[in-house]
Amino acid sequence: MSSIRFDSTKQHYTTSGLVVGYALCSSLLAVINKFAITKFNYPGLLTALQYLTSALGVWVLGKFGFLHHDPFTFDTAKKFLPAAFVFYLAIFTNTNLLRHANVDTFIVFRSLTPLLVALADTAFRRQPCPSRFTFLSLVIILGGAVGYVATDSGFTLTAYSWAFAYLVTITTEMVYIKHMVTNLGLNTWGFVLYNNLLSLIISPFFWFLTGEYGEVFAALVASAGSWFVPDVFFAVALSCVFGLLISFFGFAARKAISATAFTVTGVVNKFLTVVINVLIWDKHASPFGLICLLVTIAGGVLYQQSVTGPGAAPAQREPTVSKQNDTENPSDDFGGEDQGKSLLGKHASA
Repeated sequence: MSSIRFDSTKQHYTTSGLVVGYALCSSLLAVINKFAITKFNYPGLLTALQYLTSALGVWVLGKFGFLHHDPFTFDTAKKFLPAAFVFYLAIFTNTNLLRHANVDTFIVFRSLTPLLVALADTAFRRQPCPSRFTFLSLVIILGGAVGYVATDSGFTLTAYSWAFAYLVTITTEMVYIKHMVTNLGLNTWGFVLYNNLLSLIISPFFWFLTGEYGEVFAALVASAGSWFVPDVFFAVALSCVFGLLISFFGFAARKAISATAFTVTGVVNKFLTVVINVLIWDKHASPFGLICLLVTIAGGVLYQQSVTGPGAAPAQREPTVSKQNDTENPSDDFGGEDQGKSLLGKHASA
C-alpha cells in the first residue's frame, strides 16, 4: 500500500515538473528570442544556430535512447522539403518581426491566425462556416488586434510588413503544410528532426539572398579577433537551449496531462509572457495596448473553447499534423502555437 502511495506521489511530482517546465519555457521563449535578436542582430544566423541545436539535440538524445525519431532518408526529405521551406519562412519572418517590433506585437499577430485559418479553411478546403460561438470569438480577436494596432506607438512600416509576412506564412503552414506532413506518417520527434535539419540546410540560401552574410563578415573583421562577447553568447545560447527544452517539455506535458489541461496551460503561458515582458524592460505596449492584447488573448480562449468543446463539429477543429498512437502523441492536435515556438529551436515558436 505504501508502495502505491509512493508511486502516486512520484508520478504527481513528475507531472507537475513537466507542466511547470513547459510553462516556463513557453512563457519565456518569445522574450528570450527578443533578447537574443537584440544582442545578436543577425536573424538568419541566429535561427540557423537554433536549428542546429534542435536537430543535433534530437539526434544525440536518440542515440542515447532517451527518445525515438524516424530515421533520416532522402526520399522522405524530398517529400518533406516544401513543409520545411514554409516552416523556415514562418520562423524567418517571426524572427525579423521580433527584430523590429516588441513581443506584444508578435503575440497580437500570432493570435490572429485562427481568424485567417478559419477563412482559408472555408474558402479553399471547403470546410463548413464557423459556428456562431466560433465567429464571435474570431470577431473579439480581430477587435482586440485592431485596437492594439491603432494605439501602437511603436508602429513602423518595416515592423508591420514583417508582421503581415509572418501572418501569411504561419497561416499557410497551418492550412496546407500540416495536412501534407500528416500523410508522411512521421512521429513527433521525427517531425522535429526533419524540420530543423532541412531548415538548417536552407539557411545559407537566405543569408545570401538578404545580404546578411556581408554584415556578418563585416562584423567579424571589425571585431579584430575579439569574437567572444559574453552577453551575446549567453543570449544566443539561452535561445537555442530553450528552443530544444520546449520541444521536450511540450511533448512530455501533452502525454502527462489531458488536452484540456494542456490548452489551459498554453493560455496561462500567454498571460505570463505579457507579464514578464512588462516587468523586465520597457519594450512593451502602452496600457491601452496591453488591454487590447488581453482582449485578443481572451478571444483566443473563447476560440479554443468553441473548437474543442463537446458540441464542436469535427470540421471546425484545428488541423492536425501527426496522428500516431497514444505513446507517440497523446494530443489530438499537434502543431498549434507551441509547435511553432518549439520548432523555433520556437521555438517561436512557438
